[in-house]
Amino acid sequence: MSIVRNPSRTLATAAGALLMAAALGTAGAGTSAAEAAAPRSRLIASSVLGSDYKVTLTALRSTQDQYAASVRLRVYTRTDGGWKESDRVTVGDVDGWFWYPLTGSGAVCAFSTASTEPAPLTVSLLVTPSIGCSRPAHYVVKHGRVSAG
Repeated sequence: MSIVRNPSRTLATAAGALLMAAALGTAGAGTSAAEAAAPRSRLIASSVLGSDYKVTLTALRSTQDQYAASVRLRVYTRTDGGWKESDRVTVGDVDGWFWYPLTGSGAVCAFSTASTEPAPLTVSLLVTPSIGCSRPAHYVVKHGRVSAG
């Protein structure tokens, strides 16, 4: 047998619990509120090569596995005073990285670029703290397009 000392407080607590349950239910079937609010992408590195190119690395969280991620390398060229994407490639395999190491401190082991034409790029990322860094991936940017180096 329980004793209710403050009936209005109990009613307010129950109403709050119902509202919270309704709000969580709208986050999506099988998805927690934290997962629904989690970022889907994060910029992990960026470099501007002279006045011609800007290169970015972005971690993209998997839609299939909350712990997996892909990495997108994008190249932008200067057009009409702004940056316009000219090419993009996936670094490594799609969903072949781990989200948390990629978005934590020390995620980028190497990201080297040069302001030459063609512009060489080298990328090495943290696989996990215990495994360490990936083998360097080499690319070349020529006329705004990326190719394996």
